[in-house]
Amino acid sequence: MGNGKGGESIPDEEWERFLRESEAGTTNAPEEPSARARMVAGRLREETARPEPWRGSPPPARRRGGKGWYAIGLLVAVALLVVAVAPGRVVGWFGGGDGGGAPLAVESERPDQPPAADGAAQLPTVDEPFRGSPAVRWGDGTAGIGLPEARATGWMSKAQVARALQESRDFLTASSLDPGVLRGERPRRAIASINPHQQDVQDFLATAFRAPSRDNDPLLLFSRFENTEVRLVGDVVKTRGRITYREGERGAVEVTTDVTYVYPVVRAAEGSDEVARTIVRREVVMSWDDPAKIIIEPGTFSLVSYKVDTTNGGCDTFTGYLTPGFSADRATSDPAEGPEVDPYDRSTSMDARLRETDDAACGTASRT
Repeated sequence: MGNGKGGESIPDEEWERFLRESEAGTTNAPEEPSARARMVAGRLREETARPEPWRGSPPPARRRGGKGWYAIGLLVAVALLVVAVAPGRVVGWFGGGDGGGAPLAVESERPDQPPAADGAAQLPTVDEPFRGSPAVRWGDGTAGIGLPEARATGWMSKAQVARALQESRDFLTASSLDPGVLRGERPRRAIASINPHQQDVQDFLATAFRAPSRDNDPLLLFSRFENTEVRLVGDVVKTRGRITYREGERGAVEVTTDVTYVYPVVRAAEGSDEVARTIVRREVVMSWDDPAKIIIEPGTFSLVSYKVDTTNGGCDTFTGYLTPGFSADRATSDPAEGPEVDPYDRSTSMDARLRETDDAACGTASRT
């Protein structure tokens, strides 16, 4: 595994063997991974059980073993929960926080309760954009995203797993923290990390940037703001989350990233100083596949699933950009009808969060 970062490449003899076996039609040849990039609108709220991946073939049993063909079911719980804040129903528009204090240790497991709501009356400023928010004690950028200890897993050695974990976090940087991407640029480096042989995913990405919509929204994987509308305050994005891994199908190393990002912004107009915060929680599951079994380019991963929960990023505005609201917007907007949620609450899984909400309605954030 690896690319220009010094990783191992597929030996020539292994590649030649793959080509011979592919031409001969042998069942031992690596197979092209498949994934779905979309899910029918409203499916999540219509089901009471955990939604199953929408696959292009009859669905196999969950997490079955190494026999049979390989398909990565892309569970795009595309239920993009976009939470708009309604006037009169928020405990402090810019949210409560811990009131400062020492930085928190990196999250190593899911917390059992949401963070305290102290300091709700403390509004953010350009100099202190995270004031009044739990994020004031979170890590800056990747410092808030810890890496677990590597161990030999599946087809990878301990060193290879360590490299896969680092490159998984590099993808989060390229997709959700890169300054150019946050200004609305195309996330080329992040896209280059995704297995180019996942045709469904490549089609999704091409459509999402050309004609964004509910089913094809780049915000499912990337954080982008329209730089003619808003600009980030400072150069710090607060994060909190964790990365875990296990052995996946066909001996792959399956890496799960669950991270909450807090973006402070002001209007793009010169002299604007009202700070709003957009909060995005993403769960991205990546499969670092064995090239002897799966068609994959060195240094890339296959997408297994991705889910997103967004607060103050726009409601039913599928422009391909996060569209935060400010006080003037709240004064003229209709009250939200969806459930109230705490965007800083990481005590529930993404599956549970999305099941509890109605992806067709704008909800209300208890704080931002």
